[in-house]
Amino acid sequence: MVKEIERAGIPVVHMCTVVPISLTVGANRIVPTVAIPHPLGNPALAPQEEKQLRRRLVQRALVALQTEVEGQVVFEK
Repeated sequence: MVKEIERAGIPVVHMCTVVPISLTVGANRIVPTVAIPHPLGNPALAPQEEKQLRRRLVQRALVALQTEVEGQVVFEK
């Protein structure tokens, strides 16, 4: 689905826990996340720390959305 949305001219960020799968499906902008059961959080963290973690991930995704890419790019940090 990511490729079809991109083909329509809408930039997409694929936030995922298993980067090789995103690469296989052809996502262009990939942001690695935390873990399979909790991709955008970590319930073991204190609430404020988890909020900071989530904010960093979303900010990384927003940067990825604004970045012109040629091919696949993994936005690590």
